[in-house]
Amino acid sequence: MFTSPGEAAERLAAVRYLADTATATTVYLAAVLQKPLLVEGPAGVGKTQLAKAVAAATGAELIRLQCYEGLDEARALYEWNYKKQLLRIQASADQEWDRTSDDIFTDEFLLTRPLLTAIRRDGPTVLLIDEADKTDVEVEALLLEVLSDFQVTIPELGTITATRRPFVVVTSNATRELSEALKRRCLYLHLDYPSIEREREIVVAQVPDVEPALAEQLARTAATLRTLELKKSPSVAETIDWARTLLALGIGDLDEAAIARTLGVVLKHDSDHVRASAELGLPRP
Repeated sequence: MFTSPGEAAERLAAVRYLADTATATTVYLAAVLQKPLLVEGPAGVGKTQLAKAVAAATGAELIRLQCYEGLDEARALYEWNYKKQLLRIQASADQEWDRTSDDIFTDEFLLTRPLLTAIRRDGPTVLLIDEADKTDVEVEALLLEVLSDFQVTIPELGTITATRRPFVVVTSNATRELSEALKRRCLYLHLDYPSIEREREIVVAQVPDVEPALAEQLARTAATLRTLELKKSPSVAETIDWARTLLALGIGDLDEAAIARTLGVVLKHDSDHVRASAELGLPRP
């Protein structure tokens, strides 16, 4: 997948993901060692985008499992198409049950979900398990089982083992602590908000038409906003959206009036607007 950390950084940069040395090295090692990569950090720092960039840089298929409270095995792994099975049973009413049961528990009736889909693929695959901290411990135990041996046992079909291990990225916003057992099976990478200089580079890479001076203003303003006690600090993706917004409006200088006019691109709570306006001394839009 990658021949060195330096090559990983170059190929990620080619798809406009600027990885620092630690990120490029950890991505390279995850590929070489065939271990899942656990990426932790606040929302909006590029965790999900890293998985997408690895897929784009390597020509792999991206398969995403979006985690949420209430996610269960049927939505993460597989389930049977019960309606289709029932129709087959009704159509085969004159057959013996043993024969019918063998007929309905086949691939034809299997609905694969992201985890099983990724394991069964022969081509290069990036499996993104997004926001794993939002699931409960039962689903985490399922992830542990799958990521330990990259195999799934379906009672009616037997054990399915990956012929080609996917590159796995597990992301977490650290809203709860993941188990030590899961962490032991992963390489760990912490991503935080980038420095002003790095965020300026990211904005320029993602929005080539933006002037470097404006990108610098955006990065500095975003960094300032993140120092305030806000309900939600601006993400890097929102800084990029801010740059695109200013270009669309023909604004080339991020002065106080421009900030006040476009603050809704990066702050999504009224209380945050009030606090930011007071702290920055912004005029009313």
